[in-house]
Amino acid sequence: MEFFFVSLLSLFVISVSLSLHFLFYKSKVKNLPPGKTGWPVLGESLEFLSAGWKGHPEKFIFDRITKYSSQVFRTSLLGEQAAVFCGAAGNKFLFSNENKLVQAWWPNSVNKVFPSSTQTSSKEEAIKMRKMLPNFLKPEALQRYIGIMDTIAQRHFASGWENKDEVIVFPLAKRYTFWLACRLFISVEDPDHVARFADPFDLLASGLISIPIDLPGTPFHRAIKASNFIRKELVAIIKQRKIDLAEGKASPTQDILSHMLLTSDENGKFMNELDIADKILGLLIGGHDTASSACAFIVKYLAELPEIYEGVYKEQMEIAKSKAPGELLNWDDIQKMKYSWNVACEVLRLAPPLQGAFREAITDFMYNGFSIPKGWKIYWSANSTHKNPEVFPEPMKFDPSRFEGSGPAPYTFVPFGGGPRMCPGKEYARLEILVFMHHLVKRFKWDKLIPDEKIVVNPMPIPAKGLPVRLYPHKA
Repeated sequence: MEFFFVSLLSLFVISVSLSLHFLFYKSKVKNLPPGKTGWPVLGESLEFLSAGWKGHPEKFIFDRITKYSSQVFRTSLLGEQAAVFCGAAGNKFLFSNENKLVQAWWPNSVNKVFPSSTQTSSKEEAIKMRKMLPNFLKPEALQRYIGIMDTIAQRHFASGWENKDEVIVFPLAKRYTFWLACRLFISVEDPDHVARFADPFDLLASGLISIPIDLPGTPFHRAIKASNFIRKELVAIIKQRKIDLAEGKASPTQDILSHMLLTSDENGKFMNELDIADKILGLLIGGHDTASSACAFIVKYLAELPEIYEGVYKEQMEIAKSKAPGELLNWDDIQKMKYSWNVACEVLRLAPPLQGAFREAITDFMYNGFSIPKGWKIYWSANSTHKNPEVFPEPMKFDPSRFEGSGPAPYTFVPFGGGPRMCPGKEYARLEILVFMHHLVKRFKWDKLIPDEKIVVNPMPIPAKGLPVRLYPHKA
């Protein structure tokens, strides 16, 4: 009991200190954006997160745009003073001023879940990673992967979907994208080995952007435990790969892991095993989590919109009929999937896996007549344009024709971010999504079993019950 009162007193003292600090700080800096910082320490984090848990993350943004009549507002998120920049102009400003006025920033929770062994921050490690990735993720390199993606998709649908009356889509979509990421990044394709990784990755992803309280039972605590488990597994794979490379049993160009082991930095230094494990860990999350959300929502919208399904089916069957028995998909086939990709883009507009991201002000600057102090965190939100009727008329209507011709105006459609920090895996995601759509519609039609299933955003949109569907195989 005494401990409880001491804790309560400490919390009270911290709260008062922070409140006085914010009051003093506000009086020093003139002309901050309109808004409020909410509760001490917590700020408006609970409102921000709970809008997502209720399935309407855009509500947090649009309520405040309306309240303050401003496209930029002040808040406090995840323990940080923050400004939220809205609209295409906000996106353009942030994406164009990367490393001039702002830089990438992750909440403390991310640094704690990914503790780099080199004592550098997630930000510095991400910069190194971005220098290394382009060789693997540029279109010429990705062309080599389409046949592998097609083979894994065939195995995935044969084991997870075929000869079943009903399936739960979201776990299956995760299994598909995770299997692909394991195969292409670290050459692990045995389904049992992939499955051993899968559950810890789910815990890791859901605790990554959470309130960083490391107590048993919290999402953050579970994420740290999962991260440690996966890191150990990856180190074992890395040690074995070193042996295989030395003995000529593995190829230097077979995947990203071989590339990392054999590539030195500008000073001739090679990464150590724990560093490589950290990088691969981040890649496996980025390489499967967002695409699995997109694949699940494609299934949802194609079930709800038969006329859209028919358009995708027609396009994919023309491609399927042009293939000889056993012939795998290739780059030319992918380029023919124009309508399918427009459909996928409309899904990414309505249910963006990346809801937004943080930046940090690296100097004081002015935006829209407001002062943004150095050190403030800045959040941009995909939904501030994706669901804005001034940008996309009738924003809740599903309309793939928005992406015909030159498509949406610049900085309005941002499911992969933009500027120098545009997601380097954008083209990889396009391939795995289109290969998934090809195999899905070629085999089945389907109905949702829960017509009004709730959507939860944590931190990506997911169907609350995993999207159960009834399958109707096409007659051969």
